[in-house]
Amino acid sequence: MNDSTLRNIIQAGIDYGADFAEVYIEESRSSSVLFKDNKVESASAGTDFGIGIRLLYGTEVLYAFTSSENENELLKLTKDLAASRKAKYTKGPDLRLAKSQATNIHKITRDPKDVLSSDKVSILEKVNQTARGCSDKIKQVSTGINDSKKIVTIANSEGLMISDRRVRSRFNVSVTAADGNELFTGSESPGALKGFEFFENIDAGFYAQRAAERALLMLNAGYISGGKMPVVMGNAFGGVIFHEACGHPLETEAIRKGASPFTDKLNKRIGQDCLTAIDDGTIANSWGSINIDDEGMASQKTTLIENGILKSFLADRVGAAEVGVPRTGSGRRQNYQYAPVARMRNTYIAPGESSLEEMLASSGKGLYAKVMGGGSVNPATGEFNFSVQEAYEIENGKIGKPVRGATLIGKGHEVLPEISMVGNDFELAAGICGASSGSVPVTVGQPSLKVDSILVGGR
Repeated sequence: MNDSTLRNIIQAGIDYGADFAEVYIEESRSSSVLFKDNKVESASAGTDFGIGIRLLYGTEVLYAFTSSENENELLKLTKDLAASRKAKYTKGPDLRLAKSQATNIHKITRDPKDVLSSDKVSILEKVNQTARGCSDKIKQVSTGINDSKKIVTIANSEGLMISDRRVRSRFNVSVTAADGNELFTGSESPGALKGFEFFENIDAGFYAQRAAERALLMLNAGYISGGKMPVVMGNAFGGVIFHEACGHPLETEAIRKGASPFTDKLNKRIGQDCLTAIDDGTIANSWGSINIDDEGMASQKTTLIENGILKSFLADRVGAAEVGVPRTGSGRRQNYQYAPVARMRNTYIAPGESSLEEMLASSGKGLYAKVMGGGSVNPATGEFNFSVQEAYEIENGKIGKPVRGATLIGKGHEVLPEISMVGNDFELAAGICGASSGSVPVTVGQPSLKVDSILVGGR
């Protein structure tokens, strides 16, 4: 789209009385290869293009999208948006746009579109062989490579016109072991804000072996007896509980609706001194990082909780205005079909000083939830229910026998004060987060930590 058309669309929004007008242009390319049952099951690639137009009247959001670049159609779409609010035309001040390019803090050395499919298949064949070679009890291996490249331009009535390039790559492997009627699946899915160099620099076989070993270990494990008990949570993907049960309620999308247990808790104590939590979009090449958010604001590091005190919310433009807090460069969307709202980026509990051995020793009898699985959460209440993919009994302060069927049940704001020890083995893990502005890449993380008391579901 030429600059003149872009300016005319935004100008039309202002002329129809909008307090703020924005155009979001996106061109994306993605590809994936899935290897299953010892063969390539599917391979796909595609491109997409679209434009989103957002008008704000105060904090009221009007949004529409199209795949057309025709100026007349875009102007009509803008007019129709304004008409839905019965806005009247009044010539506004002439708009000027200052064109710029987002500063890229994430080095990309090999564009995935330049890579042959056969190179990807070669990696997946080796992953399949590695996993199946771990045991004759391995009955199913599914592994895949996904990559995407997205170029966006964001322009608005404040004169901003900025472009950004985003390249992401992700690998996944799922391994199922069987013994008689018993089945168990282990999985791994690392990702990064990188090109194909990501696959060249990771040991995919290591992840395949780790997933296979977990499936074999847990295959014949006994079942946990439930109840309230101390739980030591493992690092990396263990941070998914904080992300879901505490991170979402700290987004202004929840705060402005009064649908969060943290609504009136800013600058108040919500955890012990050992607890510090951060959302950082600037970690180099991390899966959830961004150069700019989808409102064109530079990404930043945001301390959410510092030594147990709630310090900040995650805020987009509308949320910041309604809640009365600064924007944090957190306005995100899946694609041009969604208006942006406040979303997490790389969200984690910061490392502490305790060792895993110290946390286990202080627990006496409890559960070591080494690797978390999936779960569900109610963002309004913070209630969550998460399965544990790899777990062990804690007996006499030491790791005991493996157990399966464990779930962690609670409310995020009630669990935070129960975190009494935070470890020094910090690690991040890639994930996908779904919310009102679609699914976006995020990173979760934490070191191992001890929760003094939490309800553990079992059989």
